[in-house]
Amino acid sequence: MWAHGDLPGSAELAARHGYTRARVLLQMRRDLGEAAPDRPGPGAAGVDPVPRPVLPEGVTVRPFRPGRDEQTWLRVNARAFATHPEQGSWTTTDLELREAEPWFDPAGFFLAWRGDPDHGGALLGFHWTKVHPPGDAGPEAVGEVYVLGIDPDAQGMGLGRALTDTGLAHLRSRGLAQVLLYVEEDNTVAVSLYERSGFTRSAVDVSWRRPRPDRDPA
Repeated sequence: MWAHGDLPGSAELAARHGYTRARVLLQMRRDLGEAAPDRPGPGAAGVDPVPRPVLPEGVTVRPFRPGRDEQTWLRVNARAFATHPEQGSWTTTDLELREAEPWFDPAGFFLAWRGDPDHGGALLGFHWTKVHPPGDAGPEAVGEVYVLGIDPDAQGMGLGRALTDTGLAHLRSRGLAQVLLYVEEDNTVAVSLYERSGFTRSAVDVSWRRPRPDRDPA
């Protein structure tokens, strides 16, 4: 059972009926017109619409290519989200359904490759952005860090921050003033990355669970 908001009254009611917290999902937001606190200098008045990610040697960022990159992306997505209850189990059908959505834009779906993707290159991580139309997540259009994932073998290379910066620059170039994302509260590495990128907590949703009562065999 999901509760939208983490209100004391709701928590007390759930606990009284035998529910315990199963998951806590944070919504985080930041204004694209304000600089991240640890990134002074050029573009300090806001996110620079021209991406300047700091990438490891031999790594390039390219947009997703529909019809060519699906299976490679699915493999890395499964590895990056192996413990996530939904994201890590995506299938080809799940991906194709999203590619058919009106909001899907491969120009905002960034893949970090080491080497040539068509000649033995390895996909190391990705940042898939999304744009919500006016009235969906606010009165104006709002960007979203839809999915950000790093292959476990590429952790520690700084790709999370580089891909975040790339996606935020893209959303800023679209003329958007704000961006949101959803992240599990216990994913402390991701929460820390987003906080360093200027995001703050905007809303909290809590999933409550209780054991199913034993059934009378009679």
